[in-house]
Amino acid sequence: MESGTLTPAFRHEPVMLQEVLDTLKLKRGSVVCDCTLGGAGHSVKMAAQVGEDGLLLGVDQDDMALEAAAARLECEAPGTPTKLLKGNFGDLDNLLCSAEVPGVDGFLFDLGVSSPQLDIPGRGFSYNEDAPLDMRMDDRNSLTARDIVNTYSENDLYRIIRDYGEDKFAKNIAKHIVAARQKQEIKTTGELNEIIKAAIPQKVRATGGHPSKRTYQAIRIELNHELDVLRDNLDDMIDLLNPGGRICIITFHSLEDRIVKSNFKKNENPCTCPPSFPVCVCGNKSKGTVITRKPILPSEKELEENSRSKSAKLRVFEKNDL
Repeated sequence: MESGTLTPAFRHEPVMLQEVLDTLKLKRGSVVCDCTLGGAGHSVKMAAQVGEDGLLLGVDQDDMALEAAAARLECEAPGTPTKLLKGNFGDLDNLLCSAEVPGVDGFLFDLGVSSPQLDIPGRGFSYNEDAPLDMRMDDRNSLTARDIVNTYSENDLYRIIRDYGEDKFAKNIAKHIVAARQKQEIKTTGELNEIIKAAIPQKVRATGGHPSKRTYQAIRIELNHELDVLRDNLDDMIDLLNPGGRICIITFHSLEDRIVKSNFKKNENPCTCPPSFPVCVCGNKSKGTVITRKPILPSEKELEENSRSKSAKLRVFEKNDL
């Protein structure tokens, strides 16, 4: 890992920054947690809102992100108390406990991969650079993209490329990967790109963007358990909110968005009684209110200025007040 490489450059334009600030409704003294800290693009502005009497928590599993965020926050938000925690937001309960934080007024999750992670060739996230197949967001993870490409069965490769990449050529891509690795191990992004390219018809490649984009997304999601962590921990995250607190989630993938939408709806109306029952007898109580009946989308201006916002959707849930 190239420690420190990103400290001055780990910056990208935060997606829907003003929309996040408006919907979190933070005030002086609030406790806010950026669960996908990255380069602290959102966090520096949230820190300004909570001020010296508040607390900003930042969670990331990437050492370079934590290093860069610490430097930026010290420079741009020096008066706000901060605690930066290494880990995945799936461990949020334990992380907050270790930081001695009993409750939070606002959670932010920006589920996109940060631009610097994509830009450093050694990380193996980008199909635009020839580099070792890695794609780990947390270097403590022993499994890499190279392992997935070379050891998963053809059926499992097909499944993840179809479900997580939503690529209509998933079956043929999986077939080509398995055929290629039987000749020699696939070690680099350049080698994988050539295999994927051969699996997609030329006329589609000419108009459909980079042929590797969806497969790389699928491998990254599978490797880092992105959907599993989201699906398995949203209920707990809502429980960790203080009364009246809000959780804001920015998704970039239709599967992520469906998980968030479904979970928010369930936590607003958890009743499992048949529709024919005149009154609820299941005992399940609502945890709060869905603020965004439809997702908030980036403005036309942002779409023009920040390409990363293209597929972003923001959903917001507010926990019941006491």
